[in-house]
Amino acid sequence: MAATKAQIGKENEEKKKNISLFWKLYALSIGLLILLFLLAAWEVFGDLPDHTALENPQTELATEIVTADGKTLGSFYNENRKPVKFDDLPTHLVDALVSTEDERFWDHSGIDGYGTTRAAVYLGSKGGASTITQQLAKLYFTEEASKNKLVRGIQKIREWIITSRLEKQYTKEEIITQYLNEFDFLKQAIGIRSAANIYFGKEPKQLNVSESAVLVAMLKNPRQFNPYREISKEKSLQRRNQVFVQMVRNNKMTEEVKDSLKQIPIKLDYNSASHSEGMGTYFREHLRSELKSWAKDHINPETGEPFNLYNDGLKINVTIDHRMQKMAEEAVYAHMERLQAEFDHQQKRNKTAPFTDITDEQIESTLRSAMKRSERWRQMKAKGIKEADIVKSFNVKTDMTVFDWKAEFRERDTVMTPMDSIRYYKRFLHTGLMSLEPQTGHVKAWVGGINHKHFKFDHVETGRRQAGSTFKPFLYSTAIDLLHYSPCKEYPDGEYTIPAGKHGNTKDWTPKDSNGDYGNLMTLQEALAKSKNTISARLMDQVGPQPVIDRAAQLGINIENIDAVPSLALGTADVSLYEMVGAYGVFANGGIYNTPVLVTSIEDKNGTILFQYVPESRDVMNPETAYVTVSLMEGVTRIGSGAKLRGNSTWAAGTDFYKEVITDYPYDFKNDIAGKTGTTQNNSDGWFMGMVPNLVTGVWVGGEDRSVHFKSTKYGQGATMALPIWGSFMKRVYADETLEVSKEPFKKPENLSIETDCDEYQKNQGGDPLKTGNSENDSSNELDMI
Repeated sequence: MAATKAQIGKENEEKKKNISLFWKLYALSIGLLILLFLLAAWEVFGDLPDHTALENPQTELATEIVTADGKTLGSFYNENRKPVKFDDLPTHLVDALVSTEDERFWDHSGIDGYGTTRAAVYLGSKGGASTITQQLAKLYFTEEASKNKLVRGIQKIREWIITSRLEKQYTKEEIITQYLNEFDFLKQAIGIRSAANIYFGKEPKQLNVSESAVLVAMLKNPRQFNPYREISKEKSLQRRNQVFVQMVRNNKMTEEVKDSLKQIPIKLDYNSASHSEGMGTYFREHLRSELKSWAKDHINPETGEPFNLYNDGLKINVTIDHRMQKMAEEAVYAHMERLQAEFDHQQKRNKTAPFTDITDEQIESTLRSAMKRSERWRQMKAKGIKEADIVKSFNVKTDMTVFDWKAEFRERDTVMTPMDSIRYYKRFLHTGLMSLEPQTGHVKAWVGGINHKHFKFDHVETGRRQAGSTFKPFLYSTAIDLLHYSPCKEYPDGEYTIPAGKHGNTKDWTPKDSNGDYGNLMTLQEALAKSKNTISARLMDQVGPQPVIDRAAQLGINIENIDAVPSLALGTADVSLYEMVGAYGVFANGGIYNTPVLVTSIEDKNGTILFQYVPESRDVMNPETAYVTVSLMEGVTRIGSGAKLRGNSTWAAGTDFYKEVITDYPYDFKNDIAGKTGTTQNNSDGWFMGMVPNLVTGVWVGGEDRSVHFKSTKYGQGATMALPIWGSFMKRVYADETLEVSKEPFKKPENLSIETDCDEYQKNQGGDPLKTGNSENDSSNELDMI
């Protein structure tokens, strides 16, 4: 019994020693932990952010492009971060965040004691202990979490210290806002606003409960629970539903609502933030070049350096209307896909496809020239590779992704040589569309091509092509100005020659009409409507080329390379679509030219105005001349090449031609529309310029090379290639009455002295179609022509 007592006593002594050792080790651990915290606080393990860094964490802020109707069109960024305020966050988003990530967020002081103890006891199997504030500290001040446990432990201690300082520095609402603004949701979506824009096409305030839950679900792991990735869609759905469970647990949602929401699939409205994808890509690229020049000349007072377009958080307010831009792109893509299919079909019979009417030697020269302009050539040349080796590499098959209208996402993977890819890309028809409000000069839509990722060239501002008959209104308005002609004045349309030596001609010039139909009398309105070259020649002979060039310059056309020769009457000058839309805006705006406007203002990240656009307007044309020219162009859509806009066409609706090529027909517009089609030699360029009182829209279509074109004018004319894009666009525009695009007649000037009513005109002329009733000089000119 005594031995037993001794044994028991010994065991008790051992327990006391073990307990004492435990407490000593515990005290030592606590002491070491405190020491580690002190050492970290004393910055032994590295500098800690001071109060100024906590007040102003160094984050890069994207420059945001905001449309006239308040939508984000795109961003310029190194990191696509666009911060929001707490008031911009919907309540259900905050509830979902706190319920899922940090249930006791509103009660703790940055470190969740209960959660930390639970994580330590269960080794994290029942959830972690990281609070929202700790996660924010990690986002701000831990560039990369170490895989070494000891180093990571020290990082954690530093994050705890920073967490306590953040809690002292900011309110709970500010911490939530900063966390959501800082988190990277992938796909260039840094911060909750970019994420809402990119994944759902919304501002954060517009998110519904399900969408908020999807984004909160991504906070656990944005790659593993990403709703856009095919491989993670199911996991994203499951994690979203778990967010609902957490909201029920925290009394932020009822069981009934949860069960209902769980049945709803995730519906994305994905909008890529890539500079080469998304909406308005060509406009954004043009804007970027313009803003770079502006930024160089303006100093950021915070840094003392020129503003940085990619991280200073500028806000660029632009004139583009998001709705109209979307409509314009839809119209372009719908028609160009159909037109390309028809072009490809016809090219099957062309042995030199996609080129027409050029020799093999010219084709070879064209392809070699394109090779030397390619990015591949530039990069290899920069590396010092010999030219012979570069050329050789262009004939080696390689994997590549090419543009294809028929493929999913309009891209397909293939194997071909770089030289074959050059020829492949030459076959595509391209386009440009620009829409402008003539009263302000505000550009409302800008589509520079069919796909910016694969075709960088902008056909709105950079491209210059022959204008064809869309140049004729400049000639007609000059004649109206100088000779006071009425649209009802009649001319014979017989062949007309301007002899050598006159108006700069080196030889006789006798233009032909495409249909070869001569010997008729027709009004100027009918002549313009039917693009009668013979009557354009007569007008050019009367006014001379130089006044027409002067008129073009007044309307904003760059005349530097325009020769003063009679053939100018047929639109031989190279012009840009940007210039043409601005010029036609003068006709719609009663003779007043407004410089096309892209940017209305620029703000810094605090909302301070850095730039405010001042309108640039000038009177360049008599209002009477402008109105009469509009009256002339209205004939194009009534009796001419634009008549299909009203459902009037020489080709019957329902034919294969309409089914396969003319997009969204019939249009059946009933309102006044003025416009002009244009087709250049060999059908290389197709144009349509169309306008209503408060919107002017121009469209160009053609190949990259002038030798890439339709053989038949039926397909290659502006009325087939370009006009359907205008019709399709305007059909969409008129369907949205909130855009307030006019259906009213063009405003008639008071005391109009030129008669535009042809019945009245004929009465005034006593039935003599050749008698002008104007000046003696005018009558003698007419007799000379006869």
